[in-house]
Amino acid sequence: MPKLLHTGQVIIDLVMAVDKLPQAGGDVLAQSASFEAGGGFNVMAAARRNGLPVVYLGRHGTGRFGDLARAAMDAEGIRIGIPHRAERDTGLCVAITDASAERSFVSYIGAEGELTAEDLASVSVEAGDYFYVSGYSLLHVGKAQALVDWVLALPSAIKVVFDPGPLVDSPEAPLMQALLPRIDLWTSNAVEALKFTGTSSIAEALTRLTDLLPPTVLMVVRDGPQGCWISQGAECRHVPGFKVDAVDSNGAGDAHAGVFVAGLAQGLSAFDAARRANAAAALAVTRRGPATSPGTAEVDALVGQSFNG
Repeated sequence: MPKLLHTGQVIIDLVMAVDKLPQAGGDVLAQSASFEAGGGFNVMAAARRNGLPVVYLGRHGTGRFGDLARAAMDAEGIRIGIPHRAERDTGLCVAITDASAERSFVSYIGAEGELTAEDLASVSVEAGDYFYVSGYSLLHVGKAQALVDWVLALPSAIKVVFDPGPLVDSPEAPLMQALLPRIDLWTSNAVEALKFTGTSSIAEALTRLTDLLPPTVLMVVRDGPQGCWISQGAECRHVPGFKVDAVDSNGAGDAHAGVFVAGLAQGLSAFDAARRANAAAALAVTRRGPATSPGTAEVDALVGQSFNG
């Protein structure tokens, strides 16, 4: 069976819920606080909970945060592809969710921001595998060049998934220019797609992405509770979302991406994989925390309810 090889960053989230963010220089009390594995862990956990084998191809640190990251991956059955620990600890993200379910992040990068050609040299890939690249990785000088060089050398039978994230805002950067022709699957939210393409609507963004990416690329652009849009070649379809009462949007996009890739790897059509991904994201926003993707049974139940309704 294909597997997901994730090259993003597993960090530890300090997750706090507040009524509203403080003004500059102000202070508020949180209703809850906890340390949770986050970052790239969210996508991997979503894929693994939906039946796809997962390997983490990132650094992990020496210290209490590295211990938390490894324990979380072990609990999910995620295999660590680079076994040796870095000399520094895993990084930390303060993730604050307000009463509107919107989240704000402040991150500090640790061991996960480094990766070398030697780290990747022993990685085993097979035809049909999905290789997940996060836009965050392109911002880390201790990682980006080695990762892009390795991706470009992968056989064409390996499918490259690219998630730009909120910080990669232009196709003009040299590393981004190098990576664009090798992308097989684009996954982002609408805000990220509009920012990256300099457009004002999802339709315009998909058209612009079609110009930037290979002709056969599959594009997925999430549109919040409205669901998502999928586009490949001349076909573009809207896939409706699921109505729920959201309490925390942290990790919903990651749940969508992980479940979508898992569906494709298991032979589903892009539309059916997107239906399941929409259901996973809808369930994820009803729960607090970063890695809140449901498993296969819950996703199937929500999809089934919508068809029966």
